[in-house]
Amino acid sequence: MAFITLQNAQTFLKGKTAEQRKVLMKYFLASGCIGALTGMSDAKYDELVQEKVNALNLRQKALSKIGLDESEVNEIAPVTFSGWDDSGDYCAKVGKDGKYRSSKYQVSWLFFSATQVYFYSYTIDMIANTKKEATEEYFYKDITNFSTVTTSAEVMVKGKTESYDVSKFAITVPGDKLYCAIGGSNMEEVERSIQGMKQKLREKKM
Repeated sequence: MAFITLQNAQTFLKGKTAEQRKVLMKYFLASGCIGALTGMSDAKYDELVQEKVNALNLRQKALSKIGLDESEVNEIAPVTFSGWDDSGDYCAKVGKDGKYRSSKYQVSWLFFSATQVYFYSYTIDMIANTKKEATEEYFYKDITNFSTVTTSAEVMVKGKTESYDVSKFAITVPGDKLYCAIGGSNMEEVERSIQGMKQKLREKKM
């Protein structure tokens, strides 16, 4: 993992698009009085991220990747989570609204058949020409737990690097855990979804 700061930004900026450079310099690395006057607002950054997410039609992309029709995975309603990712090369900051954001945004979908849970995630990168897709599938009998966990991420606070707590959803199986970001989701909805998933898991294990 490499956390991008003002000191190493010039090297990282090579080959980036105008929008990527703008996001990096005017949102994540802008600071002080000049940053307040010329920087990008939290709302504008959120809007740029959401435009990219909406254009991807990730629910359908998820179904295509797992190779199933939605009628085959309707044991309970599909669950979606979204949030800021802190893997690889990234920038992060706490906005004026007090919320943590990073340069990577992950959207995850979970689908439930009679016997298995299917997981799909897609991570967009706002400052690089990269993406990340992942798929997994688990039998209910192999899943130990659904839960939320808190991890630590690096973040810019008044031009300084500090650590910040980030919430993630976890699927626990023997010997391993799969994590996905949930910090951009409505946390009340997240909790309701997780409780519904736990109830289904208990039913399948009876």
